Amino acid sequence: MNLTEYVQQVSREDFGKEFRHEAHWNRRLKTTGGRFFPRDGHLDFNPRYYEADSKIFRKIVRHELCHYHLYFEKKGYRHRDRDFKELLQAVDGVRYAPPLASFDTIFYLYSCQKCGQIYPRKRRIDTTKYCCSKCRGRLKLESKRNQSLG
Repeated sequence: MNLTEYVQQVSREDFGKEFRHEAHWNRRLKTTGGRFFPRDGHLDFNPRYYEADSKIFRKIVRHELCHYHLYFEKKGYRHRDRDFKELLQAVDGVRYAPPLASFDTIFYLYSCQKCGQIYPRKRRIDTTKYCCSKCRGRLKLESKRNQSLG
């Protein structure tokens, strides 16, 4: 079963309504579980949530379907609208996607070759362009490590 068929099934089972557009995976989504596009009616979903927990993913699908159905019924489809809040509670959807423990932030650990000052960084830096802020010594990449956020 592909993603669009799965969303159609959830829509029929949980809402009693048809989903008539397409659903796509979007790996570029980082902290959100899904997105609804009113312009063309399609939905994007973060595949990491599906890989992590299928129960949470179904609740995320319900959340996006709340936006979808309310928009096409010309009711309040935004997070702040009462119609949205009531429908989301009725179908047992999640208000916010929970943080995933699988999101890893890479920390680069640089050190000064002269004085030993340590510089932890989230992004790589050009060691030919930057130097130590204390002694102006050359920086060296010591290690790359993952640290879980969740």
